Amino acid sequence: MVARAAGVPNIGTGSDSNFIPSIWSGKLVEKFYLSTVFAEISNTDYEGEISGMGAEVNIRTTPTIAIKDYVIGGGIQYERPTSSALKLLIDKAKSFGFEVNKIDAYQSDIQLMDNWSGDAGEQMKIAIDSTILSDVYVDVAASNAGASAGKLSKDINLGSTGSPIQLTKTNILDYLIDHGTVLDETNTPEEGRWLLLPSWAAGMMKKSDLKDASLTGDGTSVMRNGRLGMIDRFTLYQSNNLSTVVDGANRVTNIMSGHKSGLTFAAQMTDMETLKNPNDFGDLVRGLNVFGYKVVNPESMTHGQIYK
Repeated sequence: MVARAAGVPNIGTGSDSNFIPSIWSGKLVEKFYLSTVFAEISNTDYEGEISGMGAEVNIRTTPTIAIKDYVIGGGIQYERPTSSALKLLIDKAKSFGFEVNKIDAYQSDIQLMDNWSGDAGEQMKIAIDSTILSDVYVDVAASNAGASAGKLSKDINLGSTGSPIQLTKTNILDYLIDHGTVLDETNTPEEGRWLLLPSWAAGMMKKSDLKDASLTGDGTSVMRNGRLGMIDRFTLYQSNNLSTVVDGANRVTNIMSGHKSGLTFAAQMTDMETLKNPNDFGDLVRGLNVFGYKVVNPESMTHGQIYK
């Protein structure tokens, strides 16, 4: 750090409101990713390609090459593989803004920058999680959802509209394994699988035969930062942002499982700035986060409906 003359305050530390915006923006993004579940259940392969609101990222897909029987003298038929392109639209945005009074900033005994950026990151997480979780489940492959799930078996009941599955501490393990079987039938990789549960289902799981933490592959803590442990190759996460609907007399939750290759997510803190408050002493602070998401492999995700 460059030395300062006596009496010149260091604006980059303490609770002085004249902080450097780029550093604060970086802190916010870091805190956001440390707290959001989407850093765990999706890939961010295309995040570096976004430039702002309205950007489009073209995602190239790998074509499926046909395998044919071979006989001597029969020759080889050559195909010309074609690859369809998917578009990741950066068409969502969230913002925040607050004022920092000059007197409050100087008299505060807490680090305002860290404290408020931490809260902004948490609130941004909730807003974005809620937006995505209420949307992407409809893009899951039809063979991986509902009462007749299973690309091969077509008889695995994950719960559907009008006929959700009532979870109990007796059947919850079987239900989670059914989601794994559905992914097995689409040859989804085993490493990197995830499954989201609402809080009430996570509590029910811990009351079941899985209440011993060692059964979830985590001998020290069953729950930390939303992570519950591992069951049947799934890393389980708890989320209060899963979409719910009223189905008859029941509050039904849309739950999902999948592999990180199935969902892509990109976010960028595109603007972070401070303005002098024209009506008071101090600053106005505002930030803009643009983001986009897309289910790029519908067969590597599952969708079910459950209630308690």
